[in-house]
Formats: sequence, C-alpha cells, structure tokens
Amino acid sequence: MKINDKLSQSMFESRENQESHLAYDREMKFFQAIKDGDAEEAKRLFKPLSGEGFGKLSRDPLTNHKYHLIITVAFITRYVIEGGMDMETAYSISDIYINRIDRCSSIEEVNNIHRNLIEDYIERMRIISKKGMNSKPITLCLDHITKHLHSRITLEELAQVCGLSAPYLSKLFHSEIGDYIPVHRAKADRGCGKSAEIFRIYQYRDIKLPRIQLGKSFHTDL
Repeated sequence: MKINDKLSQSMFESRENQESHLAYDREMKFFQAIKDGDAEEAKRLFKPLSGEGFGKLSRDPLTNHKYHLIITVAFITRYVIEGGMDMETAYSISDIYINRIDRCSSIEEVNNIHRNLIEDYIERMRIISKKGMNSKPITLCLDHITKHLHSRITLEELAQVCGLSAPYLSKLFHSEIGDYIPVHRAKADRGCGKSAEIFRIYQYRDIKLPRIQLGKSFHTDL
C-alpha cells in the first residue's frame, strides 16, 4: 500500500475510534520543562506511554512502548543540548537509555525507565541551569575536548572548531567556565599523563595560555 493510501486509512481509523495524538503545544512544553530543569512543570505535563494521544507504531504493545520511549529520548536529547548540555554527554546518555529500553522484556520495565530518565534529565539540566548556559562556541569547544580527551589538541584547532581567534577563545573559555582550557582538560582527565603536568603548572603559575612555555619536549598542546 502506498504511503498516501496508508495515511488516509490511518486517519480515517483514528477518527472512527476517536483517537488523537498528543497536542503539539503540550508536548513541546513538556520537553521545554525538561530543558529548563523544571520538575514541577514536567510532572504536570507528563503523560504515561499507555495514556491517550500516543499513536500505534507497532502491533505488539511492548514494542509500541519501546518505540515511543526511544522517540521521547531523541527529542529530549536535542532539547538538553540546546539547554547547554555538551553534545557528547547528551548523545552518550541517549545511547545508554536506548540500550536499556531495547533490553526491556515487559511494559512495566519500559514505564519505569520512562519515569527514571525524565527525573535524571531534569536533575542534570537543573544543575546546568544553575551554572548558567554556555555560549555556542564554548559548547562546541567542550564537546571537541570531550571527544578528544586523550588525543593531542591545540588551541588553534579548538579556535578553528569554534570559529574564533585563539586569544579570544582562551579569554571567553575562562570567563564562562572559570578555568583556562588546559586546566579544564586536566580536571576532565582526572590528573592523568600530560594533562596532569599542565594542571600542576597552572596551579602554581598564573600564566595565560599564549605565553606558557612547557618543558619536557611538550608542544603548546591543550
């Protein structure tokens, strides 16, 4: 059956059965509440997957629940990235939850994950909103650092990723994050290898990145 024919049939059956999808405005407000870390508003707008307004994506009830929750996670992921969560973290959390959903053997398990992931995302966004939302260049910078935490990265490389000059990126990063880029990376790396050495230098010397001279054959890597 062609898509248009299937669409007509599906809409006809929905009208006959008095079924309708969730109101768009309500759904977007729910995702916005998660993005804002607003637990009360999210709780007010929350709809269980077995409630009215969810379309039929599979004839199997369990699979239908799984599909709807995976779609929910995909929407939330995009909203929390817009809200300031770095992309690598957001997509990694998404992957973790989707894998958990995939392994569910009952509708009850899916519903439990649904509630838990909503609470998890809200708490994470609440913490992020308290710190303040990062600008787009810094979000891109943080994401690039996270992806290449154990690789060689230069300030010039990060500046190119962010579309800024190296000196301006260094100042902007310190202004928004509270650390210079090498210090942030060292903390993220939990004091391992070269990052730990850079971190120790920054602890005891108030030297800005463009002027730092590193020994032990180090380049001006971050």
